[in-house]
Amino acid sequence: MRIAADRMLGIALIGLAAFIAVQAMQLKTTFSYEPVGPKAFPIVLAIVLALLALVMIFRPGPNGEWPHKTLALRLLLVLALLLAYAVLFTQLGFIVSSLLAVTALARLFGASWVKALTTGVLMAVVGYFLFTTALGISLPTGYWFASFL
Repeated sequence: MRIAADRMLGIALIGLAAFIAVQAMQLKTTFSYEPVGPKAFPIVLAIVLALLALVMIFRPGPNGEWPHKTLALRLLLVLALLLAYAVLFTQLGFIVSSLLAVTALARLFGASWVKALTTGVLMAVVGYFLFTTALGISLPTGYWFASFL
């Protein structure tokens, strides 16, 4: 009997959910939060992830095959881009790292250079001002660009 790709992914996601829950349980705060602390959100997400992973294990999709090579390569490139985005986020800042990530993702999925760059610029700049102005969230401007923003 061959194990479907959905079931293998479901098992891996349960492991990830367990890891997230264990890490969340180890969070310590110096003062009290009302009504819930910082542990609640990651624990709830871990529970939801585990439940959805169980669905994947017990009710896999009709196509339990691994993706073909070109799709698998694209998915690996998406993962690499998101990891690079996380690594470069503080060094380059939100605007530049988001511009690069969105543009690269758009190009990866077939957008022209004009459309990819336009989308990247709009999402980076509008996203920055929405987070900083409307939501009051502090985002990194990057070590290189701190004096400009």
